[in-house]
Amino acid sequence: MTSSTDSSVALRALDAPGQPTSSPELDELYRGFERELLVPLWTEIGDLMPTSPRPAAVAHRWCWSELVALAARSGELVPVGRGGERRAIGLANPGLGGAPFATPTLWAAIQYLNPREDAPVHRHTQHAFRFVVEGEGVWTVVDGDPVAMRRGDFLLTPGWRFHGHHNQSETPMAWLDGLDIPFAHATGSTFFEFGPDQVSDRSTPDRSRSERLWAHPGLRPVSRPTPETSSPIAAYRWEDTDAALADQLALETEGHPGVMEPGHAAVRFTNPTTGGDVMPTIRAEMHRLRAGARTTPRREVGSAVWQVFDGQGLVRVGEREWQVCRGDLVAVPSWAPLTLAAETDLDLFRFSDTPIFERLHSDRVLVEGTPE
Repeated sequence: MTSSTDSSVALRALDAPGQPTSSPELDELYRGFERELLVPLWTEIGDLMPTSPRPAAVAHRWCWSELVALAARSGELVPVGRGGERRAIGLANPGLGGAPFATPTLWAAIQYLNPREDAPVHRHTQHAFRFVVEGEGVWTVVDGDPVAMRRGDFLLTPGWRFHGHHNQSETPMAWLDGLDIPFAHATGSTFFEFGPDQVSDRSTPDRSRSERLWAHPGLRPVSRPTPETSSPIAAYRWEDTDAALADQLALETEGHPGVMEPGHAAVRFTNPTTGGDVMPTIRAEMHRLRAGARTTPRREVGSAVWQVFDGQGLVRVGEREWQVCRGDLVAVPSWAPLTLAAETDLDLFRFSDTPIFERLHSDRVLVEGTPE
């Protein structure tokens, strides 16, 4: 600390409950703490150990139409290649001091490729996914396996896998990137490595090799008996997700259980080798609300980002409320109460850092009207 902050600890402690009486001797003690870069717990406990989470991140909404317009302008002005690597524009939560993080643990960005454009190959220890709100024509190549990207698809790039993208169409394409960059950054665990300048396989198969091996419901290859840290499925296709959500709501109509609450179906993307989350640090889900459905307010330890896939509705986070439509994104901080309301049939994609807190046994959920 600098000299300008001398006695700042003492000033914060003045007249606080349970604090010692100010005196020249106490001031000298606090100056000694500051010289040695020490902070006494008794002056900080209210901030360090609040009675419930007080995240720095705040609830915020980003409009997809505005993001796409800015991304398209970037496509005209900003090249993709070695150095910049990606034309990816990170969402900066206004509570995080300008850092390009949607929440303290989650990165969300719009990535944009022009027609016939490539994004070079690299790899990093951060786990990544792509979620496609609109468009097609891009293939992401993960460890040499080309994977088609189409509307509604959820695609994985687990950590330390070489990956690049190539747009084989005559139209640009934008999609959502999600990663655990802030978590890796905060823990000092990041590694990054350049790959070849060109993607290794520029073919455009309808199904990737990983899908042909793994994406058969309820079946796994006997040749691959060992659990894998991240899901080996490169793409979870929209037609399967859509059918699962539709079947849940149909069963509800027929009087059978299966939905989260009335008019609210949800599925979680899982790792077929473990039954757990697709990646160690990220949980991903798809939700569907019938027109007129409204969820019960719900709080969770850990943060999340929601993106509207289709439809219109309201998202309320704490005291903030927004009307949302296709592509809009909303950051939900830890322990902030969340309510969703569907004006039309409403599909939403959600990703969160819940697996981190579950492994630390720090997860907690509170649904309004139920005991904590």
